[in-house]
Amino acid sequence: MKLRTFLTSAVAAALAFTTPAALAQTAYKSEYRMSLVLGTAFPWGKGGELWANKVRERTNGRINIKLYPGVSLIQGDQTREFSALRQGVIDMAVGSTINWSPQVKQLNLFSLPFLFPDYAAVDAVTQGDVGKQIFATLDKAGVVPLAWGENGYREISNSKVAIKSPADLKGLKIRVVGSPLFLDTFTALGANPTQMSWADAQPAFASGAVDGQENPIAVYQAAKLHTVAQKHITMWGYVNDPLIFVVNKDIWNSWTPADREIVKQAAIDAGKEEIAIARKGMVEADKPLLKEIAANGVTVTQLSAAEREAFVKATRPVYDKWKNQIGADLVTAAEKAIAARK
Repeated sequence: MKLRTFLTSAVAAALAFTTPAALAQTAYKSEYRMSLVLGTAFPWGKGGELWANKVRERTNGRINIKLYPGVSLIQGDQTREFSALRQGVIDMAVGSTINWSPQVKQLNLFSLPFLFPDYAAVDAVTQGDVGKQIFATLDKAGVVPLAWGENGYREISNSKVAIKSPADLKGLKIRVVGSPLFLDTFTALGANPTQMSWADAQPAFASGAVDGQENPIAVYQAAKLHTVAQKHITMWGYVNDPLIFVVNKDIWNSWTPADREIVKQAAIDAGKEEIAIARKGMVEADKPLLKEIAANGVTVTQLSAAEREAFVKATRPVYDKWKNQIGADLVTAAEKAIAARK
């Protein structure tokens, strides 16, 4: 009896001197699942890899993250990613504002046609008060947003014609992501937009079932789209696609405050590096990435200011319609931030 009493007292004493951090650590998972639409050959996937590596190193392996590229955790449907995050099917993600916009309407801000004229405009919005508002909205929606990344400006390619005007898009079957705003934009331009996952898109280009697509140049190059008949690219910069580094709320709350800070700072650092990777080859005056693409026999079309304005005008009714759906105050704040950019 005395021995049992002694052991009970010893256990109680040990628990009394155990820190909350140590107790919390016992609940840590052996592996955390990170969802990525694109793998590490792309800037997007590279951002996830950078984040995972930094977290693993800075927590001495307490938080071990495994990458799941190609939306393998959500049956190939990238628009289900945000719901899966909230439900805990996914622990963390580097996700696209486009893919999450069906669940969080404010994210459609970044898909408004021709809102962002340059990278400085993107930075003015994401790194300013509007970016903070977006993060607050995401937090209320059930995830913990930590940092911004970038997929890039989405340019248009196709197998048939050098696109220089809205008339050139008439009747072209263009693969788009599962967003009603994208359907409205391409319908307004006279195209035939077709919603399709990225996994299904490339075979469709090769067979000729789909004529074209829109994606950042880094994605075009990494996916070698010139090998699947995408021989014409037009640099129109009609939308930018920011990425967001997020964690499921229950997972976030299971970590110690110190580890949360490590994960957050790792996301911020990885996001900055990922943005630099995404913009590489496109910020220099001679745009070396475009030279690489042209060397593959691809026709690269640069629009004049007047030619680009024709696309702006053709899509303006879509912009005005969606401004109210997104939230006129939020869009106006973004417009003001862009106008004041340096």
